[in-house]
Amino acid sequence: MSLSLVQSRALLGLDATAVTVEVHLANGLPSFTLVGLADVEVKEARERVRCAIQNSGLEFPHNKRITVNLAPADLPKDSGRFDLPIALGILAASGQIDASKLAGHEFAGELSLSGELRPVRGALAMSLALHAGRVVTQLVLPPDSAEEAALVPDAQVYRAQHLLDVVQHFLPQTADTPPPEPSLGWSRVMTAPRCQDAVYPDLADVKGQLGAKRALEIAAAGGHSLLLMGPPGSGKSMLAQRFAGLLPAMTTVEALQSAAVASLGGRFSLDRWAQRPTCSPHHTASAVALVGGGSPPRPGEISLAHHGVLFLDELPEFPRAALEALREPLESGTITISRAARRAEFPARFQLIGAMNPCPCGYLGSVQQACRCTPDQISRYQGKLSGPLIDRIDLHVEVPAMPPTDLMLAQAGESTAAIRARCTAARERAMVRQGKSNQALQGQEIDTHVLLDEAATKFLNVAATRLGWSARSTHRALKVARTIADLAGAHNTQVGHVAEAMQYRRALRGAGSA
Repeated sequence: MSLSLVQSRALLGLDATAVTVEVHLANGLPSFTLVGLADVEVKEARERVRCAIQNSGLEFPHNKRITVNLAPADLPKDSGRFDLPIALGILAASGQIDASKLAGHEFAGELSLSGELRPVRGALAMSLALHAGRVVTQLVLPPDSAEEAALVPDAQVYRAQHLLDVVQHFLPQTADTPPPEPSLGWSRVMTAPRCQDAVYPDLADVKGQLGAKRALEIAAAGGHSLLLMGPPGSGKSMLAQRFAGLLPAMTTVEALQSAAVASLGGRFSLDRWAQRPTCSPHHTASAVALVGGGSPPRPGEISLAHHGVLFLDELPEFPRAALEALREPLESGTITISRAARRAEFPARFQLIGAMNPCPCGYLGSVQQACRCTPDQISRYQGKLSGPLIDRIDLHVEVPAMPPTDLMLAQAGESTAAIRARCTAARERAMVRQGKSNQALQGQEIDTHVLLDEAATKFLNVAATRLGWSARSTHRALKVARTIADLAGAHNTQVGHVAEAMQYRRALRGAGSA
């Protein structure tokens, strides 16, 4: 009878909880039992582990009663990440590797039938959990996953390509046994500095549309959400796809958080390290696809856009339930997925860029083509967006179609780099003053940091009363005005800044009526 313990980690949301893989070998009828609230893909590890051990030239204990426990027993486990620790546990329990050498290591990796190690999702989240807990542990992962986990500062990550590479590192040693030859498939992965500038499409590609570009600059400088409305072909999608390039460069913490969510969703790529994500789900996406869900809970598009941009084209065509699910994350910056047996919280600090036509045919207000929609159709179409959702979008901008002659003669506008420099300087002023972007100001922080002039206060009070604004609309106009003042380098928020902010609070005529 023998027992071995191997450390691994299970993912529940962004939390990587420590899991102990206990393997017990005993005499009796041959069997292979796996317990510990394992999902289907974890239970299938029995056949993968058996074939991998045999095809690697190692001995599988066929004549033993094998019991594998994944502790804690009440934590759900999924994916094939436990293949490697289960195989090592069996080999340690059968005496083929030294169980004492496994201490201080954590393992994760899916095994092929030949013993090759395959990448697993969430490697960066595992490494972050070790770093946050200040645990000095060596993390052993397959290729690609190891490079991903090594992005965490001071992480001790080792790459293994095959089960035999790991086994050779933990072989029993005696006084008469020479140390094993170093394996080419086992190596330490060092954290490589990646300071190269991210590459984004250039805003100079968009000709004209100075009003929309100004709104993009304000949104980038203050972290505000934005709604673009105009006829087909006016450039709404081009503007939105270039918005991420206007945002300040990501800090190391932001890059790690964004990459951890992408890793959990299986979308991480080293080529996009420190590049702000732009997620553009199709308008047929469900509420679960947008905010996350499933069993076990997985991040949705709003979490995959963390510290980046969520672009929703054809906004009224999205299901009503999906759009309403965005209301809480827009305010809180997080989303909690609650199920009967599980609960997971994902970050969702994104900037929403919506684009829509003004009516079903798309040509309402166009001077080039007549609109054929009735007032009832227009009201019903715009009414697909509820009042509370529209209230949470800071900037509403019309993007008119450009005549062909103006389009051909127009010169290229300012580059993304020039606008980004102004946005970065404005956001730095806000960070020095209040420690956060203007969009994140709440409650008394608005009164303290907006710094309204007396004339601007009177102007805003009269305008908000006549327009029937809600308290949220008034506060959002104040925050946009503060961003405009920061772009101008002004200490106080003046009447001109408030007046410009007010023009971006145009309510849709039918919003909330459906």
